[in-house]
Amino acid sequence: MTTIQATDTVYYFSVNVPYIQCEALYSGAVPTVVMVAENGTSVQVPSTRIKQFITSQGVVGRFRMVVDANNKIKAFERSVSYTHLTLPTIYSV
Repeated sequence: MTTIQATDTVYYFSVNVPYIQCEALYSGAVPTVVMVAENGTSVQVPSTRIKQFITSQGVVGRFRMVVDANNKIKAFERSVSYTHLTLPTIYSV
């Protein structure tokens, strides 16, 4: 995960896009995608930032984008939701 500075802006996105809709990202016909962050802000994201997360199911998950004070993207990464993690079972002996 990227270190966040006080001057950075952080956006979170919950994404569920089927694979068939992701095919246009590979053709180069779609250089940017406008995404709506969880706070309601519309943000333009280069499609190259999203392509790395495409699987056979499409793009699914929660993502975090960190932008510096000059609006340069520092990171676009999958965000881990700790509510979805399974904790190990501890057995007493």
